[in-house]
Amino acid sequence: MPKTLLILNPNADVGHAWRRVADLRPLAEELAPGELHWAGTVYPTHAGHLARQAAEQGFERVVAIGGDGTVHEVVNGLMQAPADQRPSLGVVPLGSGNDFAYGVGLPADPHAALRLALRGRPKAIDVFRVQDEHGRAEFVDNTLGIGFDAIVTIRAHQLPLLRGFPMYLTAVLQTITLDHHPPHFHLEIDGQPLETDALMLVVGNGPREGGGFLTTPHARPDDGVLDYLLMPAMSRLAMLQLVPKVMNGSHVHHPAVQIGTLRTLHLSADRPLQIHIDGEIFAGSDSHVRHLEIAIVPHALQVAALPSDQPA
Repeated sequence: MPKTLLILNPNADVGHAWRRVADLRPLAEELAPGELHWAGTVYPTHAGHLARQAAEQGFERVVAIGGDGTVHEVVNGLMQAPADQRPSLGVVPLGSGNDFAYGVGLPADPHAALRLALRGRPKAIDVFRVQDEHGRAEFVDNTLGIGFDAIVTIRAHQLPLLRGFPMYLTAVLQTITLDHHPPHFHLEIDGQPLETDALMLVVGNGPREGGGFLTTPHARPDDGVLDYLLMPAMSRLAMLQLVPKVMNGSHVHHPAVQIGTLRTLHLSADRPLQIHIDGEIFAGSDSHVRHLEIAIVPHALQVAALPSDQPA
């Protein structure tokens, strides 16, 4: 059994996660009696600090118990460690979206996920790095969204009475109604230039965001490339018609939607951008960000996602 730290975010899923952890502790102790170390987060970015310290202290596995935001913080903490000292990652999804867990094939049931997080065999996955013109840089494990879906994320954070997919769907409908101003982009995708107006640009290491929107449905976190989606300027009615297609991934057949793969992306826009990374707000309504650089980091993390009797 690897030396393991479990990092719990009690505020995940709008504060409901802590109630569910009490049911998980007996199973954790049954699987690894007396061998586990627990830590809870008490402020934003705390999970990242705990993960970085775990690597420095020789832990071999760090388990994120929470939502996509918790996983994002833990991944960024682990990525501060040298590759040969980086603990493997386990995930128990207790958030509103749980899109990272979906992308790497983890079970939605927390008990099954905990068993895999503690006893599962690791497999290598990619992450990618994003940096803006002000020097701020973070690692992304699942998706980065610019424009429409970032505004959806901002609005979803303002809907405390809703949880999970209904929260994101409500925010989508609000955004279609109230925010319809596509910026102009100059892009260099793997060195190839492209000029376009776009309502939304998504870069996906995994297929899903928002708890149920398959924005980059062909993306796989272990294939060495990132997928992207460019959604051009279109009417509000056309956007409403696309919503159910994005939920099942069939929007990729829409003649106006551009999809592809990339390893590097350089981006400039004619106005400040709203940006989310892994469902967390990277640039909000007061943004001064107009330029981004994105690059994949292949096979950067080992994630406990395979049954113990299945080879990595």
